[in-house]
Amino acid sequence: MPAAASSIAADVTVVGAGAAGLYTALCAARSGARVALVSATPLAATASYWAQGGLAAALAPDDSPEQHLRDTEQAGRGAVRPSAARVLVDEAPGIVRDLQDLGVRFDVEEGGRLSLGLEGGHTRRRVAHAGGSATGRRIVRELSALAAEHPRIIVLERARAAALHAPEGRCLGVVLEDGRAVLARGTVLATGGAAALWARTTNPPGSLGIGLVLAHAVGARLADLEFLQFHPTAVVGVPRREGFLVTEAIRGEGATLHGPDGERFVDELAPRDEVARAIVAVMEETGARFVGLDMRAVDPARFPNVVEALRENGLDPTRELIPVSPAAHYMMGGVVTDLRARSTVPGLLAVGETACTGLHGANRLASNSLSECFVFGARAAATALEEPQPPSGAPQPPPAPALVAPSQGTRDALWRHAGLLRDAEGLRRLLDDENELARLIATCALRREESRGAHARTDFPGLDPALDGRHAVVDATGEPHLEIWA
Repeated sequence: MPAAASSIAADVTVVGAGAAGLYTALCAARSGARVALVSATPLAATASYWAQGGLAAALAPDDSPEQHLRDTEQAGRGAVRPSAARVLVDEAPGIVRDLQDLGVRFDVEEGGRLSLGLEGGHTRRRVAHAGGSATGRRIVRELSALAAEHPRIIVLERARAAALHAPEGRCLGVVLEDGRAVLARGTVLATGGAAALWARTTNPPGSLGIGLVLAHAVGARLADLEFLQFHPTAVVGVPRREGFLVTEAIRGEGATLHGPDGERFVDELAPRDEVARAIVAVMEETGARFVGLDMRAVDPARFPNVVEALRENGLDPTRELIPVSPAAHYMMGGVVTDLRARSTVPGLLAVGETACTGLHGANRLASNSLSECFVFGARAAATALEEPQPPSGAPQPPPAPALVAPSQGTRDALWRHAGLLRDAEGLRRLLDDENELARLIATCALRREESRGAHARTDFPGLDPALDGRHAVVDATGEPHLEIWA
């Protein structure tokens, strides 16, 4: 299609410049594609930049993809799509090696072997870190520099996607807020998740599910929106850093959780849904606003950025317990995709937290998310280049409407009615919320009449075996149904 003066033509358009978007763009460019990379923020200022976790991959001599698969399925509480998990565990080790080839320096032990961490839900040490708990920062910084310098990648910084261009049911590109259109064979959404829709969150303000909203507007199906993971250890009471998370890897190195009475009350390395609900139970029983995370036995040199951030805000983890409580952290649901990253709209793909392959089930296994970004980012790049060229004479996209940010009222309502514990009465109140995504989240949560993983219903406290492997899906009509994915 000939591009108008206000249009940019590419082979692949990637919307979002976090870990998933950067790697997708680089993989496509390395295959010879012309890539347009759309970033709402300057490069290296995305949510991935702040990721403290690492990449989960079976790299140790005593580990295997099969064991990684078992741990993923165990954490996912009977809702993991086995084929998606198999793709991840088989391909993650090769991704780590590719990132090393690209210049990412992972932490190593004496002798040069990768230093692998232990995190909640894992039965082996398999989490590769870069700079301790600064993994996201190091990887995003390295990939951002490569993308900025690559001759086949056009980087559009401070450019916000406002709508997808999908005449006659095929996505041909994206329209930006400034009126420009980016037209391509394949459009990949890598806009991150939606955890900032909740009032208390570990995410930056931009994690509002924009990609989900854009995809749904052109008919893409969404799924598993009821499965929102709450990180157990987000700092409480620190001005300007409220919700700053303390990485789970610190508990893997021996940090413990203590109630107001000073006693431990949970297995700190249990899956996140268990630990988060245990914290909430202690808070409700005692009336406390937080519990204490004891890091005093952990070598601060292993987690320098966490220790530095805490000290900058008046907390010394080498001398005192850190006040923590759960906060909205990661959405397991998103745009429904197949194992090649294709959505249900031709020409439209999604990766990372924007996508829902079924990999994470009802509760993401720690550090599978960064691995997912790269494994499925590579697949998305290859798939996008298989899409046909946009037809000649296709209509130019109309101007996109301005995006409306969610109100504080919406964020408070989600925290109140779709938090760690929810019931039908509260969820029904969300059906009248002004924010479409909040309504869709409530729709999925109402459809799942059980408690499973990150979705805990006080009115349906038990797990329903009849719902094993079933995913709550909403189509363009917004009506939910449950289905099994192969």
